[in-house]
Amino acid sequence: MAKQFSGVGRRKTSVARVYLRPGKGTWEINGRPLAEYFPRLLHAQQCQKPFEVTRTDNQYDVSVNVNGGGPTGQAGAVQLGIARALVTADDTLRGALKNEGLLTRDPRMVERKKYGRPKARKRFQFSKR
Repeated sequence: MAKQFSGVGRRKTSVARVYLRPGKGTWEINGRPLAEYFPRLLHAQQCQKPFEVTRTDNQYDVSVNVNGGGPTGQAGAVQLGIARALVTADDTLRGALKNEGLLTRDPRMVERKKYGRPKARKRFQFSKR
């Protein structure tokens, strides 16, 4: 059986489990090809960025299970998962990925709604009289 490398990526409320196998560069995200799952070019490019930075395009077949959140969060989660999987595959790639900031988990989350307010920070309209 061929070697398989895995990595977990998270962004906002999305979680992506990424599996890399040496191959020709085929993509499968939740059973669908990359262009079909992420029709926006920006999200597809974000997913492919770790391969472009490390110059490992078309060397690995990518299989991803991603759930939670929306397209932007899922694309970010996939990107982090791929970067982590590439490091497990070849530790010499760590420097290039780290310089591009691809191994850093983005900590920004939605702020919770507070009681007595319509949203997290917005206040109800003030009336003097």
